[in-house]
Amino acid sequence: MTTPRFDVIGLVVSDMAASLAFYRRLGLDIPADADAAPHVEAPLPGGLRIAWDTEEVIRSFDPSWTRPTGGERIGLAFVCASPAEVDAVYASLTEAGYEGHLKPWDAEWGQRYAVVLDPDGCGVSLFANAS
Repeated sequence: MTTPRFDVIGLVVSDMAASLAFYRRLGLDIPADADAAPHVEAPLPGGLRIAWDTEEVIRSFDPSWTRPTGGERIGLAFVCASPAEVDAVYASLTEAGYEGHLKPWDAEWGQRYAVVLDPDGCGVSLFANAS
């Protein structure tokens, strides 16, 4: 028996087009024609993949599935080139209408950090090492 290899980060979304638009703004290469698909995958650096499934897809094989409530279940983080880029990306996303959760701050662990919510309310961290 071989050891399983970590391969995919999966997200369940209520609105595929809205979710993909958010992650495109963070630089993920997602085809434009994917917006209406029930399942979408995109490659990530290092050979991993990220995948999105609509709530309907999940319910198709797990009828008892319900939308999570009460806090985050997964945390995604995007590294930025500099502390100033953290501020710029945060501003760009919030100006585009996405909800800022934590405005940029200088974290005690030596990074510039911010958190924006994706269209399904998942926190997405933006960070850069403080120079």
